[in-house]
Amino acid sequence: MTSWADNLLFLLQRFTWASAVDVLLVTLVFFATLRWLRNTQAMALVRGLVALIILVVLLTSVVSLPAFSWLLRTILPALVFAIPVIFAPEIRQALERLGQAEMWFSRDAAAATANVIPKVVQAVERLAQRHHGALIVFQRAASLQEFVETGVLLDAYVSPELLLQIFYPNTPLHDGAVIIAGNRIKAAACVLPLSASGILARSPERQMGLRHRAALGIAEVSDAVVVVVSEETGTISVAHNGRLLQHLTPERLQNLLNAFFPDERDRSRAFWRAMWDFGQRLLASPPPEDEKT
Repeated sequence: MTSWADNLLFLLQRFTWASAVDVLLVTLVFFATLRWLRNTQAMALVRGLVALIILVVLLTSVVSLPAFSWLLRTILPALVFAIPVIFAPEIRQALERLGQAEMWFSRDAAAATANVIPKVVQAVERLAQRHHGALIVFQRAASLQEFVETGVLLDAYVSPELLLQIFYPNTPLHDGAVIIAGNRIKAAACVLPLSASGILARSPERQMGLRHRAALGIAEVSDAVVVVVSEETGTISVAHNGRLLQHLTPERLQNLLNAFFPDERDRSRAFWRAMWDFGQRLLASPPPEDEKT
């Protein structure tokens, strides 16, 4: 016990502000890595690797296993090269997110989108009342041109009537996503990537289908904000940063969109009001099945 206390005192005496910054940076790297991997299929692989490492450390420290220790020392260099290959999709998404920092997001584009938010909310409310499915994507810093090219080019001003017509059942453009950049609808009937995170598979609500998977998919590979209207239930959801917030009222939807696309008049007030609302909804949402256990 005395030796342990002496070692701790030895470390504390040599702990400087540079050491604190060093520990903080390492902590931030691990925190950011775990946050990027959260709710992805790679998270199960991370749990397995951690459990394997703990088991190996316990075995080699408690029992003398020369052959097993030699095998681990031989395999370890190969794991250094294997990890980037295994986690290639997650690393790619992390680098894309880094390049899509909001400091590059044009305030003029945000202000232009802010002007059309009331029109979109009005259309979404009427679509939800009629149980007409809809998928509306708001472009932010990351360009969505590759997804725009998969649909029908419109380049039209946003209006409730146009959105209602696009998502009217059995019309040529209703099956797909509408992409809005600034104050214009760039394209309709766009094809989006489907999410592979497994969030919807753990949800107790089985009504969520391809629209919600597509909303999460584009929210995972870009910084877009996506509004979804369920055709079966008429519920309104918002996807962003790989998360899905459900059962929104039109008022809450407008607060959230105003937070992501504030105008210059009330930018700060709208942001904090909507972020508070977003946090409250996340805390109130039930945890995934694997977290309950």
